[in-house]
Amino acid sequence: MREILGRRRRLRFRRKARTARLDAAVTFAVEWGWPVLPGAGLRATTRTTAGPACSCPDPDCVVPGAHPYDPGLLAATTDERMIRWWWTRRPDAPVVLATGGRAPCAVSLPAVAGARALAALDATGMRLGPVVATATRWSILVAPYGLERLGELLYAKDSVPSSLRFHGEGGYLLLPPSVAGTGQVRWERAPLAGSARPWLPDVEAVVDALIEASTSTPGGGSRLAY
Repeated sequence: MREILGRRRRLRFRRKARTARLDAAVTFAVEWGWPVLPGAGLRATTRTTAGPACSCPDPDCVVPGAHPYDPGLLAATTDERMIRWWWTRRPDAPVVLATGGRAPCAVSLPAVAGARALAALDATGMRLGPVVATATRWSILVAPYGLERLGELLYAKDSVPSSLRFHGEGGYLLLPPSVAGTGQVRWERAPLAGSARPWLPDVEAVVDALIEASTSTPGGGSRLAY
């Protein structure tokens, strides 16, 4: 009896999680105007497999489940019918944001450095927008910026840690409530409930604190993990 009840609970949890991904994708695209698409996701593995396996063809994928595959990144859209079609057929697919253009960009750094950076930014009283977190990395969403603007900003810095990554034009970022190889993707700072479209800070406003936090964190956190 316990086994049957446990199985039913797991099935209810899976159905709820699948609905949550579709609802989130529709909110991002339709209400906020953020172009999204389904990510590669994870595939079922045997007990002898070491770690989660990506559903893409690369057996050595270093970011399992955390990237676009089919469709490709250029398919990202805000069209509700397309989004519902995708997630009806792939309800477990992670939600991928195509960054840049009119969509948010992001700056990501290792989780320990991310927590330090947020504390530093909070201490200055700076207003921040949404922050996405995984077990390994935190990503601060910022207003859209172009590559030329970013290049000028970074050129003025003495050095930029390799652990700091910039998700701009042509980039992407997994959004909650996706699940990737590193586990659950969550909001460390969630958008305000009922907001028409989340407010985002300019990249210039946060980059100094992120560089300082990454530089001062032991180990640097340069390992490629999402």
